[in-house]
Amino acid sequence: EIDGAFRAWGIPRGGTGGVSEAIASAARAAGATVRTEAPVARVLTSGDRATGVVLESGEELRASAVLSSLDPRQTFLRLLDPSTLDASFREGVEHYRFRGSSGKVNLALDGLPEFDCLPTVATGGEHLRSAISFSPSLDYMERAYDDAKYGRHSARPYIDMVIPTLVDPSMAPPGKHVISCFVQYAPYHLAEGPLDWDRQREAFGDAVVDTIAERAPNIRSLILHRQVLTPLDIERTMGLSEGNIFQGELSLEQLFWGRPVAGWARFRTPVQDLWMCGSATHPGGGIMGAPGRLAALAVIRSKRRAA
Repeated sequence: EIDGAFRAWGIPRGGTGGVSEAIASAARAAGATVRTEAPVARVLTSGDRATGVVLESGEELRASAVLSSLDPRQTFLRLLDPSTLDASFREGVEHYRFRGSSGKVNLALDGLPEFDCLPTVATGGEHLRSAISFSPSLDYMERAYDDAKYGRHSARPYIDMVIPTLVDPSMAPPGKHVISCFVQYAPYHLAEGPLDWDRQREAFGDAVVDTIAERAPNIRSLILHRQVLTPLDIERTMGLSEGNIFQGELSLEQLFWGRPVAGWARFRTPVQDLWMCGSATHPGGGIMGAPGRLAALAVIRSKRRAA
């Protein structure tokens, strides 16, 4: 739901990064300092309490509360000393499932794709402003998933495609366009192992372009540049374990009271003053900001009670 319109996608001006920048701008206006290119190496603790973070540069930042929007694997198994957590909680984190299964292909185009089923001349291109789904039948979807079951990316994938430049022309030079493709299935755990994604990356991108070209034959001649992001790329560049864009599977046992670990689903963690606030907490993933807002309110309530 976007501004009262149900089943609608929202395309922020300037791309999705515009949402992040708007939040950062509001934080700065309230007196916050936002630092980028400052990766955290570990969370500082004293006893059973979080006291700050150490950056990869060696700089220490002290704080009365530390909030992590990383997933549980990154937060508890990478940034914390193993002795900080009790065995049962650590086991819960280790059993938390990711199983990333999607990839991304972005295309820079010299013009608009022309679909055989509905030529642009018939609508003036208005139909291209909506989300375009490549999912012609249940059998098609099942075959796409069958590939993933056996550790292969889909030869003919499900694609959710948008052309944001038709809504926000500022995202490309005049007359040019960009296409964003969310693609399934792309299992993180390939039959040959996750690292084989480096070898299969371009074949995955080719499968996406081939699937589009079956319906919009002119797409190949329009492509100026393309970016292919596999689950391994997403893990490496964005810190999302196994490339899962929701920071963990949205399966029933990992929702509500079980997200991320049973008994710790209200943003608190076993380490005092260390809180979780990302998509691995309730209510899960999606560009909505709900986990962060709910976590912030929980921290504020906790600090007020302690005052």
